[in-house]
Amino acid sequence: MQSGIQEIKVAHSPDSDDAFMFYALATNKLNTEGLKFVHVLSDIEDLNRRALNGEFEISAVSFHAYPYLQDKYRLLNHGGSVGYGYGPIIVSRAPVTPEALEGKTIAIAGERTTSALVLRLYAPSAKTTIVPFDQIIAAVADGAVDAGLLIHEGQLTYAAAGLHKVADLGKWWLDETGLPLPLGGNVVRRDLPLPLAERLSSLLRASIQYGLEQREEALAYAHQFARDMDPALADKFVGMYVNQRTLQYGADDKQAIERLLTLGFEQGIIPNRPKLDYLD
Repeated sequence: MQSGIQEIKVAHSPDSDDAFMFYALATNKLNTEGLKFVHVLSDIEDLNRRALNGEFEISAVSFHAYPYLQDKYRLLNHGGSVGYGYGPIIVSRAPVTPEALEGKTIAIAGERTTSALVLRLYAPSAKTTIVPFDQIIAAVADGAVDAGLLIHEGQLTYAAAGLHKVADLGKWWLDETGLPLPLGGNVVRRDLPLPLAERLSSLLRASIQYGLEQREEALAYAHQFARDMDPALADKFVGMYVNQRTLQYGADDKQAIERLLTLGFEQGIIPNRPKLDYLD
């Protein structure tokens, strides 16, 4: 590392919406004078776990994980993946009703993913087993599990594997609360000097803005992370989770984050009362 250059570890999932969001930073489109960004790509449940140790200056995390991390990180006011009337999808091999899954085993991507929290609110008695997010479709198709809870691009590709939608938890949440479903957000470590934290926040927001303004080139970059998804579907997926809500949370987004985490605490799913603290 060059003298006078500060290295910043920024962690996110290896999927197309995060790649789109971080495109400008990852490809040196922004003036980061004095800062060198090192991108760490990993499964969201792994990022949730590693953030417990404060491993990264900036990280994408599940909102479900934030109450476990709130002593080490602050929420940024941008960078969120929020679904309005759509979100994680429960799928099965054959068409079934949600009631038919009572007592059955559903594959989830991780205990502290937001999708797992919403599933617990939707079906408190559901049995779950952890399967890496990119292997859940295969596990359902092979009959290894009764159903799967899909996050990331699987929300759009499950039908190609012959699977059937049982329920869309984002739609259920909207019907129940009238609110969007906040799935993941970006956090910044509390021990950073405030001027540095604010500068990192500004750079990340500028990266999102750049992607939205230079959509075609950002999509071309993000497509390499789309796991062989058809370009039109990849475009649709990015549009679902990188938009004006990503650039800055609205009042309903923040209300939804608080409502979701408070419900999780009140129902005994989350042990710590959430204390939402936004840098911006």
